[in-house]
Amino acid sequence: MNEILLFQFTGEDRPGLVAAITARMARYNLDILDMGQAVIHDLLSLGILVHIPEQAESAPVVKDLLFLAHELDLRLRCIPVSEEEYGRWAALEDQKRYIVTLIGRTIGSVQVSELTQTLNEHGLNIEVITRLSGRAPLVPNGESRPACVEFFVQGTPDDALALRKEFLRIAQTRGVDIALQEDNVFRRNRRLVAFDMDSTLIQAEVIDELAKEAGVGEKVAAITESAMRGEIDFQESFRRRLRLLKGLSAEALERVAARIPMTEGAERLITNLKRFGYKIAIISGGFTWFGRKLQQRLGIDYLYANELEVKDGTVTGEVVGRIVDGARKAEVLREIAEREEISLQQVIAVGDGANDLPMLNIAGLGIAFHAKPVVKEGARQSISTLGLDSILFLVGLRERDTTA
Repeated sequence: MNEILLFQFTGEDRPGLVAAITARMARYNLDILDMGQAVIHDLLSLGILVHIPEQAESAPVVKDLLFLAHELDLRLRCIPVSEEEYGRWAALEDQKRYIVTLIGRTIGSVQVSELTQTLNEHGLNIEVITRLSGRAPLVPNGESRPACVEFFVQGTPDDALALRKEFLRIAQTRGVDIALQEDNVFRRNRRLVAFDMDSTLIQAEVIDELAKEAGVGEKVAAITESAMRGEIDFQESFRRRLRLLKGLSAEALERVAARIPMTEGAERLITNLKRFGYKIAIISGGFTWFGRKLQQRLGIDYLYANELEVKDGTVTGEVVGRIVDGARKAEVLREIAEREEISLQQVIAVGDGANDLPMLNIAGLGIAFHAKPVVKEGARQSISTLGLDSILFLVGLRERDTTA
């Protein structure tokens, strides 16, 4: 007869509890079918699913473990599991698993409640919940700290599109970001991160800043906004804007570069990614002149952008070579992945504009960063509440694993 028992231990956590419990189980040579542990505020919850060998009996095992639990000042619950129940549970191993990441400046019961209800309504069961962010101080100390909780869920969404729309609704109304990724080998083995530059790595559209220097700011900004919303073909809008810069002094490029700040979290993100061996690329519809400054500062491995033509110390209003538009961005991303001999599923792409969507949608993890609604809807993931370094949570890194 196959006897299967689930032992659930709860109580105050301290070193050596698992060692003591499993040593007692070892006296009976129990087969451990599954085990899991969580500790919250020094309170232990430990579950061990065991199979009683045919030559042993369950009664002495249960009695011995009850005595041990008493000695260890733990509470013990013993639950018999039938072969049929175990068979149904084991069969779930073949179901798909997903990682749902909840990110925000703060996370409370309202956000968690809406997220978990949505998962339940779409046929997804939560298996494990893990906090990735550091422990929050009870009294705010003025330091801005992120909040992140990761949910491992099992099942297949009954309507993936409807689930994504509901996530977007919760994100917009509750001031959080929610990412859904399939838990597969590629998710755990990303190797390359490609960034757009303007309004992604830096907090401005360079061409708009150059237009202000040229006195045509309003005209160029109107074209830029229309292009970012996807209303105008990027190549045409780019040429229109560039022509308006004809005659601008090259000295204006230095002035613009000096005043544009980097995006919150950009330097921390790239520093940590490089620590863990990631290759970093800039694939931008902006200009290489500005991209090279970031490349030197951050140690960027690849830079693809538009070569602004400057002759006799002035901008000509033309670009040298092929324009980097949406299609070119996706093409370049494929080329870099091939050069690095990695799958596109191992690539993360980050951007904010409509012309970024082609590369976001071929990458294993495509992230619309502080993007327009049309871009959020077109990308599989989006971040709008925190800086770029929140991407570290999406690759599964805990805050304590990263450097400031």
